[in-house]
Amino acid sequence: MYYSTFTTSDNCPLAFQSSLPLPIAAAEGASAPKTCILLLHGFSGSSAYFTRNAAALSSSPAAHWVVCPDMRGHGRSGHNPARGGYHVARLAADLRELLAHLRRQLPTAEAEAAAPPAVRFVPVGCSIGAAVVWTYLELFGERDGGGEDLFAGFVFVDQAPLQDRAALGLGGAWGAEAAHRGCFDEASMLAAQRAWVEEPARTHRALVRECLGYRFAPTQEEADDDEGEERARRDEDFFTGISAVCDGVWLARLLADHTRYDHREACEAVTKPVLVMAGRRSGCFPLEGMEETVRRARKGGNRDAEMMVFESGHWLFYEEPERFNRELLKFVERCTS
Repeated sequence: MYYSTFTTSDNCPLAFQSSLPLPIAAAEGASAPKTCILLLHGFSGSSAYFTRNAAALSSSPAAHWVVCPDMRGHGRSGHNPARGGYHVARLAADLRELLAHLRRQLPTAEAEAAAPPAVRFVPVGCSIGAAVVWTYLELFGERDGGGEDLFAGFVFVDQAPLQDRAALGLGGAWGAEAAHRGCFDEASMLAAQRAWVEEPARTHRALVRECLGYRFAPTQEEADDDEGEERARRDEDFFTGISAVCDGVWLARLLADHTRYDHREACEAVTKPVLVMAGRRSGCFPLEGMEETVRRARKGGNRDAEMMVFESGHWLFYEEPERFNRELLKFVERCTS
């Protein structure tokens, strides 16, 4: 993977990893990639989350182009706190600018230099990454300014389309059986904000225990595993090190915005194939909440929407990488064949 950067319209540097060096040079006898898999990390994460996925996905026989961004305020990307930017909508605008930037990196015939090359994206939105994709679709739609299809399909990983419980039932009933397990109303959100700002180290460790299935709901076999402690320490060091890079105050403000968004109706407008990947042992969302994305897509007339349940937690791409990579590649091939 190759690190690269570009600067957004509000002068914020954003970093991302690409399986291909950029710009992509035209090679004799070789064609430009037709599909780009976008791996979008979750809250307080970075492109490093996909250490068990990116290389395997890009080295598959189909040789897909794989791109893993560091969202604004995460990883190696900037965040311009004096200008705000702690909104899911700003992250969606960043995604739009990233797509435009990536299309400019493709080799183009001289006669077609004025038109962006054809490449279709498959965003894989994990956690808040899913919220960013839903917001993108609500704001900008599935096509570019010239009416060309940008996307081949969408994957949403362990994220319900609404975190908060909907006490008034607006948009339909939404209670504890569907909402986020730990951050679901004003009081729990304020407590989470204080934790990210005042006790970051403890909060980073708590996030790991919540997001890894073998930590949140260990099986008897996992509990009895003599090497379990070493695995837990190694994984905790890996994920807390990524979270520690982030500005806790900025994250706390992003959290307040993220938890309020209701994406249920936005899911009804998705026309391309949809795959929801959910962790049975997720400490973040119940399966009932994540299944809503499929129900809403079908309600909007999309018959190519399904949910797949993994036996791990919120970070299922890390706990079950072989299955995640295999199922994702099958979905991409189906969407692009």
